[in-house]
Amino acid sequence: MKISKIHARELFDSRGNPTIEVDLELDNEFAGSAIVPSGASTGEYEAVELRDGDLKRFLGNGVLQAVKNVNTILAQALNGQSFDKQSELDSFLIDIDGTENKSRLGANSILGVSMAFARASAKCNQISFYKSFQSSFEHILPAPMMNIINGGSHANNNIDFQEFMIFPIGAESFSYSMQMGVEVFHHLKILLNERGLSTAVGDEGGFAPNLRSNHEAIEIILEAITKASFVPGKDIFIALDVAASEFYDKNFYYLESDNSKLSSGSMIDYLSNLVKQYPIISIEDGLDENDWDGWNELNSKLGNICQIVGDDLTVTNKERLAKSIQNKSMNAILIKLNQIGTITETVDAINLAKKHCFGTIISHRSGETEDTIISDFSVSMGAGQIKTGSLSRTDRVAKYNQLLRIEEQLGDGAIFAGSNALGIDIS
Repeated sequence: MKISKIHARELFDSRGNPTIEVDLELDNEFAGSAIVPSGASTGEYEAVELRDGDLKRFLGNGVLQAVKNVNTILAQALNGQSFDKQSELDSFLIDIDGTENKSRLGANSILGVSMAFARASAKCNQISFYKSFQSSFEHILPAPMMNIINGGSHANNNIDFQEFMIFPIGAESFSYSMQMGVEVFHHLKILLNERGLSTAVGDEGGFAPNLRSNHEAIEIILEAITKASFVPGKDIFIALDVAASEFYDKNFYYLESDNSKLSSGSMIDYLSNLVKQYPIISIEDGLDENDWDGWNELNSKLGNICQIVGDDLTVTNKERLAKSIQNKSMNAILIKLNQIGTITETVDAINLAKKHCFGTIISHRSGETEDTIISDFSVSMGAGQIKTGSLSRTDRVAKYNQLLRIEEQLGDGAIFAGSNALGIDIS
């Protein structure tokens, strides 16, 4: 597959911030395009997203340099080059950049090219995009984690935790899991309205009311599940993204809604009590990204009954994942393409996680676009779990709609992951 043309442009993500889109053509006229997402709550070990820093333009958030890097450096290096597979292209891109964290050209520049090539090569090979990322394709539709109450850095409210998600793993199909989630979402809106609480939504489409505590957020969701005629802890479970690094400072965790200052051990006790009290089956980033001893203790204490998910801890990085495996820090990993910057490196992280029986969760970012690559990627990799936000905002719902299309195409061959996708056994 010989590359004949590459072109990048500046577009906008779901928060109105500039991002990069890349078009790529092969000499056989097959083409692919991709738009790169952006995170708000980012781990310090993520690959570098290149921003212009020009305060006279988009408050410094422009990506014209990233666009230029694609249209000059990468276009000149790649035009006329042939690649038999994705890994060859991605290795070429990594070598051109020459840094460990892609800081020279920007992970957004590199990922845009990597994603666009993946789409073009799928067309060239005449295979469905959702079958193109690995050869041993399994017809697995992921169980969706639906972020229906937003807090932390995703909302302008007083809730500490970043995401309160419903996880309908009791469904028999992906389409029915969507129905369950949508019905709970609308019942939650009714409950919030009845209590005079805001039904405005946050970055990821979930409601962002001011509530008295993290406990109250969970309890009102459980009430909505029941109102929708589903059974908490059987049909639908709770998943949390604590994003603890956001409220960690000088060895303590500060929970403003509870007016609490907690040590690592006390934070673990706090999370343990939540799991005892509520049907919580997954906790993401329960501790700070550098609190390795705490992660080991958290996983030891809860890992047999709850997914302990690394995001900021591992940032889709194979080396950091290997360390977490060695340290027994977690039993599941969040996967974000733009944390590492190429398709191949993302696939490598997933394969390593699966080798050690970790749960794998393909994830969006808070700054999303209409691009639906993570939907196809989650099915092709047989990840079994996906995080793509709430049941509102087109940038979130577009991913769910693509999965519904894939489910329809697979027909009777579609397998819904359900509870089998978890990094733990809840039977």
